[in-house]
Amino acid sequence: MSLAAAHFVSVTEVGTRIVVRTRIEGGVTDAVGYLRSRTDTECTVETKRGLVTLALADIVAAKQVPPPPAPRAPRRRLDD
Repeated sequence: MSLAAAHFVSVTEVGTRIVVRTRIEGGVTDAVGYLRSRTDTECTVETKRGLVTLALADIVAAKQVPPPPAPRAPRRRLDD
């Protein structure tokens, strides 16, 4: 566990877009999304795939990230 990363999550305002790297069996994984809640032992991040609850003890890195890019305009056909 990274104390600095866990502290960052503990003091970051709910609603902030963050990335959290956690240790899993066989390596690490990232959750990118909006911090929705936190307790003394875990935090919940809303990702594209839904809510993910992460144990603060498993966090190895975390930081604030910018908003996602705007959706791209559809491509137009060349024969138009």
